[in-house]
Formats: sequence, C-alpha cells, structure tokens
Amino acid sequence: MNILMMTNTYLPYVGGVATSVAAFTDDLRQRGHHVVVVAPEYDEAPDDEPDVIRLPAIQHFTGGDFSVIVPIHSALHNRLEDFKPDIVHCHHPYLIGSTAVRVAKKFDLPLVYTQHTMYEQYTHYVPVGSEKLKEFVVNLSTGYSNMADMVIAPSDSIAEIIRRRGVQTPIEVIPTGIDIKQFAAGSGQALRQEFDILPDAWVVGHLGRLAPEKNLDFLSEAVAAFLLKEPRAHFVVVGYGPSQKPMNEFFTRKGLQDRVHFAGKRKGRKLSDAYHAMDVFAFSSKSETQGLVVAEAMACGVPVVALDAPGVREVVTDGVNGYLLSREDSAAFADALARFFSAASDTKKQFGMQARKTAEQFTTDKCVSRLLAVYEQLHKKGIARRHKDETAWEKLTEHIKTEWELLTNITDAIGDSL
Repeated sequence: MNILMMTNTYLPYVGGVATSVAAFTDDLRQRGHHVVVVAPEYDEAPDDEPDVIRLPAIQHFTGGDFSVIVPIHSALHNRLEDFKPDIVHCHHPYLIGSTAVRVAKKFDLPLVYTQHTMYEQYTHYVPVGSEKLKEFVVNLSTGYSNMADMVIAPSDSIAEIIRRRGVQTPIEVIPTGIDIKQFAAGSGQALRQEFDILPDAWVVGHLGRLAPEKNLDFLSEAVAAFLLKEPRAHFVVVGYGPSQKPMNEFFTRKGLQDRVHFAGKRKGRKLSDAYHAMDVFAFSSKSETQGLVVAEAMACGVPVVALDAPGVREVVTDGVNGYLLSREDSAAFADALARFFSAASDTKKQFGMQARKTAEQFTTDKCVSRLLAVYEQLHKKGIARRHKDETAWEKLTEHIKTEWELLTNITDAIGDSL
C-alpha cells in the first residue's frame, strides 16, 4: 500500500507527534509498505532522506525550534502524481492539514486524521492568547475531524472528549506503539556515571519536551519538596525546551543544583539507558493525548507517579504500576515519591513487573496492525468509490466544494468562538 503521511512536525524535531509519525512510518516500511512523509524543512534535517518531501518553512517560529510550513505547495502535486498514494494520513488540522484535504480530494483518496494534540493547551505560544482563541482551536480541529473519513484518537479519554465536542466521523483508538525490545535493553549506570550519581543513590526521572504546557512548575515544586527531605535522592531531566532555564533557576534557588541533572536530548540506546537510570518516573502534564513517555518508562520496568489526566490514566493504574494522583497537590506528589523511596525491595520489584506488563499492551506491532486494518478498510471503500466516472464539470464542482469546506471550517471556528 502507498501511504502518504503529512505532518507539521517531523524528525529531527523532538516531540510527541514527530516521534509518533516516525515510529509508524518505520514499522509500516518494515512491513513492505511504501510510505512518503511530507514535512517542513528544518535546519538540522539530513540532506539525503529517501521518501521524505520537505516543504519550505519559517524556521524557529516564536523563537523556539518549531518550523511553520509556508502554504505554497504547487510542486507537491507533481511529486504525488508519480507516487500514486492509496491513502492520506494527516497529523495536524492546520497548515499542512489544508493541503492534506486538497490532496485527498484531488486524488479521490480516503483521509485519516490523528488528534495528537489538545490544541487549546498550547495557546500561550500566541501573544494574543485568550479563552476565545482556545474556543477557536477546539472548533477548528473539530470541524477538521468531520472533514476526514476516519479519526484516530491515541487514547479512550481523547476519543470521549472529541465526541462530546461534536466529532461525528468514526473514531478509532490507536496509541503510538513502543519498541519493547529497545527499551528492555538498557543500562542505567552509563548515565549515572556521566553525572557522578552514586550507584546506590535514588533517582527520580522525567522525560519530555520542557515547555509550559507540560506543567513543569508544579513538577519542579513537588520534586524539590521530595529532594529536600531525602538527601540521597537526585532528579534527572531528559529533554530540552524553553522551560529548562526557569527550572534550573528554581532548583538553584532551592540549593539543589548539585542533585538536579539536565541530560538534554537522548535517542536510541542512550534514551533507554536514561530510563534505566531512574527508580521512579515523575510526570505532571495534563495536556497529553497519550502517555507515550509513561509507557516507555514502564517498558524499562520503571513505575510512575503522575497526575490523573487524559492519556495518562490509560497507562497508570494507582497502586499497581505507580501512583495516580487526582489532585494537583505538590505535597501529595512528593509523598507519593517518598512512598516508593521507602518501600520494601519486594514491593518495588512488584511495581516494576506490573509496569513491564502494562507496556506490553502498547507494542508497536499491535498498534501498527490496528492502523493497517483502518487503512485497508478505507482503501477498499475508496476503490469502490473511484469506479464511478466523473465529468470535468463534476471534478470542478468537487474542487470548489473542497475549498468551500476549508474556508467554512475556518469561518465557523472563528464565528463560534466569538
């Protein structure tokens, strides 16, 4: 099957959507499918990328490492004429999302859309952010979902939320899979030695993009409270982003700078080693659609302390593979970390075993098989639909209808929010 992936973020950018697209793409290719990825240009992108079409983009949008695609893609259609895709899978409802709709309509293909992100949680990146803007992005993504043939939700929580918001398109729950073998093979000693952390020290870990929407002020406060009570404990933070500097300054003010370690971006074996260096994984984000890094930590046998939130509650079972806190209470979060610290070795081992057992539900093989089943179902319907002959007038009418639907979605989103 020829599969077209269209995304506003892709490697080398580090983030949940880019990771998801790359993971599904790699596995689909390993199964013999031809996958072409359409993504923005990045300064650090390799020159030779087979089956990746890079579109012109504004680099370092809002001062960060995010690129914004310039919406001029006339040359793209010529590339796709040669590729002859069977299905279009888009991962964003804006920018590249509009192009995905046009491509699907032009080639009369099924359109799949994955609701990776709760966009209302990210409006702080826009200077004019407000409640009205949050309403706009919610309405925009809901309208876009209803233009697709199938919507993928990474978790049951997100599927329920978008249904309540008015998504009428069929929804399939398919999380991003994880490579169990990759994460099972790791050694925490390498990272501990890198940061001079003693073998018997106790490590709280966190991994993710360091950005305001990840609720890192709360996490820092909770972890600091725990570290101040336990002199043998350290905090390892894997990832990078705009919140790293304020986090570092916060822990310095607390006098904890010698026990807080920013490990930067990690991938491959170094990523697995980082997880294996942790005794417990701390996670406080409430903006996730899937607790991907939570599942990765569990694949390494690391139990989790997290806030109860969409995407996370599908992975963490309170008292079984970690602790799930219903309230955003830094003292309670610190106490949960302390419970792991003081638990008997048999109890810690049991939590680790349950964590690995949970991770097996999110294997790449299972998730990709479910996605392929969706593709094949839609592909069969698409073939049946394309058997009809269309006149030039009907094709022109369909083109005008597509542009009207895109324009209507934007104007309706604006109107509803105002």
